[in-house]
Amino acid sequence: MNDFTTRRGFFGQAATGLSGIALASLLAEEAHAAKHAPLRPTIQPEAPLAARPPHFAPRAKQVLVVFCSGAVSHVDTFDYKPELVKRDGQPLPGVDKLVTFQGENGNLTAPLWKFRPRGKSGKMTSDLLPMIGEHADDICFLHSLTAKSNTHGPAENQMSTGFTLDGFPGMGAWVTYALGTECSDLPAFVAVPDPRGVPQVGPNHWNSAFLPAVFQGTAFNADKPIANLTRPASLSADTDRATRDFLQALNRRQLATRPQDTDLAARIAAYELAGRMQLRAAEVSDFADETMATRTLYGLDDANKTKAGFARNCLLARRLLERGVRFVQLFNGSYAMGEGVGNWDGHKKIVDQYPGHAEVLDQPLAALLTDLKRRGMMEETLVVWVTEFGRMPTFQKGANGRDHNPAGFTAWLSGAGVKPGMSYGATDEFGHRAVENVLTLYDLHATVLHLLGLDHERLSFYHNGIERRLTDVHGRVIREVLA
Repeated sequence: MNDFTTRRGFFGQAATGLSGIALASLLAEEAHAAKHAPLRPTIQPEAPLAARPPHFAPRAKQVLVVFCSGAVSHVDTFDYKPELVKRDGQPLPGVDKLVTFQGENGNLTAPLWKFRPRGKSGKMTSDLLPMIGEHADDICFLHSLTAKSNTHGPAENQMSTGFTLDGFPGMGAWVTYALGTECSDLPAFVAVPDPRGVPQVGPNHWNSAFLPAVFQGTAFNADKPIANLTRPASLSADTDRATRDFLQALNRRQLATRPQDTDLAARIAAYELAGRMQLRAAEVSDFADETMATRTLYGLDDANKTKAGFARNCLLARRLLERGVRFVQLFNGSYAMGEGVGNWDGHKKIVDQYPGHAEVLDQPLAALLTDLKRRGMMEETLVVWVTEFGRMPTFQKGANGRDHNPAGFTAWLSGAGVKPGMSYGATDEFGHRAVENVLTLYDLHATVLHLLGLDHERLSFYHNGIERRLTDVHGRVIREVLA
């Protein structure tokens, strides 16, 4: 009689089989856990910004984020909707009474500037930003982004930090935490505020939050260089250098007794970096060696002082990237001047306000793209153009502007590792909601990290019992747009 046909044999064989299944399951779980285990970079307290290897071979080594605050209208710039033109003045179909952020909406309103085909790709972009449009063959447009909030502050937070709430690190802080920098005498992460001021949530964009303080961004622009770097006239260069060397020795001795004190390490690193920056920071902000052709390309001497200021910021961004700064966040628009005055928040007077904003943005940013390309820098630089959300295809009732729209809007990528001359995703026929290949900001962040050679699911920081990441527990790499 076969053992399997007896009661004892049957249970013996079953127990052995179940043990094998359990073991296989445990081994599979362990393999899965190992494959998805957190990858926290090893930070040297004495050199917290030292360059660190990525998780895998990167396509990009540097990132430039251009953030247009106030929420640029996608239907008036990059997202062409013939049906919106056709049905101008008609109610939005399927909606009886459309209420959005500031109240009830009126009828559909066609793009306020004519769209034309650009470049060999024939991409339709509007005459509001014609010079940026001429770069369409080098740009990958993402037309199906969605955001969690229809309020500027939380939406700005999410775009830069991944979360609508305050208290989370900016993406630049995450990148420098992961990779450090190969530039030893300039900050690893630089935020360049608009010459008119800062966006609504200000330093939230470049803060380090719960990451070690050394990874926060340094904010300065072409008109307002880094403060407190100049050596007093009464102090000789030799005495200054000797004093810094002596102070460095004392600081190192103190840090050795408190290796877990990241604030102390950050302060020491910041002071040492400040010492090295005394010469380099002044040099990077000095445009005396730039040719007249370059000054003209950017519009540095334009009669419009705001445009000239933003042009200087764009040139500063190129010079920072050229010198190895890892992450540059360039801002266009400020909230200090009120709704829609110094930013793209076009609720009431979009026809009057947008041309002024476009004049400031168009030539300088197009020049920056041209300059990066002709210098061969786009091969290792990823350019990301963003705004916190889009705007409605309707006008607000009783007004001449468009309300907030986080349900579908446009961002774009250009440079290292990205397919050029491509449009991905789509909003509906009016530009109201994302309907094709719908994307979240987590997907955008995951893709930026991926191009830098970082796994967004494994790059983490343990904080208050949680493995925190830039993309929370969400996000997928948008592989369809990768070259």
